[in-house]
Amino acid sequence: MIADGVEDEEKWLAAGIAGLQQNAFYMHRALDSNNLRDALKYSAQMLSELRTSRLSPHKYYELYMRAFDELRKLEMFFKEETRRGCSIVDLYELVQHAGNILPRLYLLCTVGSVYIKSKEAPAKDVLKDLVEMCRGIQHPVRGLFLRSYLAQVSRDKLPDIGSEYEGDADTVVDAVEFVLQNFTEMNKLCYSACQSFILLADPELRLAVGLSGLQGPAREKEKREKERSELRDLVISVGKNLHVLSQIEGIDLDMYKETVLPRVLEQVVNCKDEIAQYYLMDCIIQVFPDEYHLQTLDVLLGAFPQLQPTVDIKTVLSRLMERLSNYAASSADVLPEFLQVEAFSKLNNAIGKVIEAQPDMPILGVITLYSSLLTFTLHVHPDRLDYADQVLGACVKKLSGKEKLEDKKATKQIVALLSAPLDKYNDIVTALKLSNYPRFMEYLDSETNKVMATVIIQSIMKNKTRISTADRVEALFELIKGLIKDLDDAFHDEVDEDDFKEEQNSVARLIQLLHSDDPEEMFKIICTVRKHILGGGPKRLPFTVPPLIFSSLKLVRQLQGQEENPFGEEESITPKKIFQVLNQTVETLSNIPAPELALQLFLQCAEAANDCDLEPVAYEFFTQAYILYEEEISDSRAQVTAIHLIIGTLQRMHVFGVENRDTLTHKATGYSAKLLKKPDQCRAVYACSHLFWVDDQDNVKDGERVLLCLKRALRIANAAQQMSNAARGSAGSVTLFVEILNKYLYFFEKGNPQITVAAIQSLIELITTEMHSDSSTPDPAADAFFASTLRYMEFQKQKGGAIGEKYEPIKV
Repeated sequence: MIADGVEDEEKWLAAGIAGLQQNAFYMHRALDSNNLRDALKYSAQMLSELRTSRLSPHKYYELYMRAFDELRKLEMFFKEETRRGCSIVDLYELVQHAGNILPRLYLLCTVGSVYIKSKEAPAKDVLKDLVEMCRGIQHPVRGLFLRSYLAQVSRDKLPDIGSEYEGDADTVVDAVEFVLQNFTEMNKLCYSACQSFILLADPELRLAVGLSGLQGPAREKEKREKERSELRDLVISVGKNLHVLSQIEGIDLDMYKETVLPRVLEQVVNCKDEIAQYYLMDCIIQVFPDEYHLQTLDVLLGAFPQLQPTVDIKTVLSRLMERLSNYAASSADVLPEFLQVEAFSKLNNAIGKVIEAQPDMPILGVITLYSSLLTFTLHVHPDRLDYADQVLGACVKKLSGKEKLEDKKATKQIVALLSAPLDKYNDIVTALKLSNYPRFMEYLDSETNKVMATVIIQSIMKNKTRISTADRVEALFELIKGLIKDLDDAFHDEVDEDDFKEEQNSVARLIQLLHSDDPEEMFKIICTVRKHILGGGPKRLPFTVPPLIFSSLKLVRQLQGQEENPFGEEESITPKKIFQVLNQTVETLSNIPAPELALQLFLQCAEAANDCDLEPVAYEFFTQAYILYEEEISDSRAQVTAIHLIIGTLQRMHVFGVENRDTLTHKATGYSAKLLKKPDQCRAVYACSHLFWVDDQDNVKDGERVLLCLKRALRIANAAQQMSNAARGSAGSVTLFVEILNKYLYFFEKGNPQITVAAIQSLIELITTEMHSDSSTPDPAADAFFASTLRYMEFQKQKGGAIGEKYEPIKV
């Protein structure tokens, strides 16, 4: 069982550490007494613990590191011995008499480090001798750790340019040859370990898998995966050689291109293990200069299709493209190099070959590769939209024939892919020039489509992008159709209400940004938007119709006064034609139904028609508003709001003739008197008084009808006061009397001859009487309001002038 195996391994490790420490103790005692022979004897016995085959790579590493620490102390002793006169050549020969080969080679590498440092022999000769001698260990794990030790002790003693070990006999070529040879041998051992270590080390598993491969019980498979994970430590040790190579100053581009890269890639390809191939390819990309990658792109990319199908090539290639992108961004001077080597073309072809060589590559991998290529293209060739479109087209081709993606990681990667052009150009107009851009949206599910639509809208608003043609608006709304209409009714039912409102508000803000200075083009834009939003369903219209209406009204005011085209063209855009579209559009809200919103918009349109002197159009909009009020608005509070909107809008109208104005005014006063609550009736009726006296319209100054409205409001206030007095303990309606008094004062100042001093004085006395009545309930707010009104009248008296003279007869 696995548990038993783990326990046994812990015991073996503990025993190995104990044996190592015991011999290390005796070695230290010999070192302290300068006893070379005993030091070699006990160090060899100590290193014999590394001959075990019972430990996994992870556990073996623990044992190795303890031995490594002791070997560093032994190396210091050897250095001291040479200073005391001991011949390094004799010492080099002496350690080769160790009984077992593994301790012998560890000691040889240790003495060899001192030998090179002494410079009594060319560094290349010692290095060559050591790397060749290490071939004596063919056990994968033991051999890898031995060669890792060799790489460690020799890395600062390579004959590099500027190094103290460089000379006539030692050149950088020798250093490169040594590291490559060690790398090659370690790579072979690593491949052997990855392929056979588990089977060789675990006879039970070997029996379990039989001849058909690793098909044993689940627990054995679990153990296999655990041990393969531990083998990564071995792969990393191989990769250390590449780090050493990258630090050799003497390796120029020519040497890298002609010698280093071809030999390294040969070993990577020959090592058939996916873990090793992935790590080593990534290591190559990370440790060598960007310039070298760019100049050897053909060779490097040529290795990718030769890797094992299970290697995570997408990540490695993505990192390569990321490094090249950053290299291009570092300086404009390097961009010609990218053009010279045709980097885009080579990367594009390489990705195609990799995908072709791995037919089982998940769609996420495909999208990730093309996403990285697009990012590279936008950084290196921002002016080549054809390159970006080519990348999108290649990716769409791979997606064609497939269902809409359900892989969340894949859809997230598509969002990143489609967001890249927006982030780069900060302009959706540029993205709309990419013919393959909208084709991508077809592969997104409803949720992801909405996410991408939101990203697009946010980009437009952030950059204040101006979209000024109907064709581009059409393309844009096709991209964001996930927010415009329900692509999946079942999904829409699950949408959070707050999220839905935020989405639709973003669409509304987008509609307001669409603009063209050309009226003809702007009208086309309005019609295009209208076509899309009217199919969005009843829940969306209250959000999307109002901004469209106001955009249309803005165009109307741009054309204000232009009823007919001066050139007589029938297709000319006029306010009347726009109003026809507006009427039909607002009607859709009344059918939802959303009558209150529709009424507000009809009144807005009526006011715009008034400014354009289009009386029939304005009258039609008012008629529509009245129909909605009568047939659709039943809530008492909504009725109060609606009637005040009607009164306020009608007061500002100047386009109506006497007959039409009388008709509309009569209806408004009738609606006011029929409101449910008396206070609401009163306020609406006295508001109607303004319909008969408009300052800037001499033909609308009917003082008698103003007085009739105010008297009617007073009667309603009296009725409300009586009702409140009858309901004991309820607040009275004195406030209504004070409000009416203020209306009297307003028209009194405006010069309405029907508003007399006597009428005002009578109303003041009425209010005073009501306030002091035993049946009235104290109302501090009403008292303060009345007192403020009286102070205003007193102020006007003191102010003097024509107004002051009017107020003089009134007794406050």
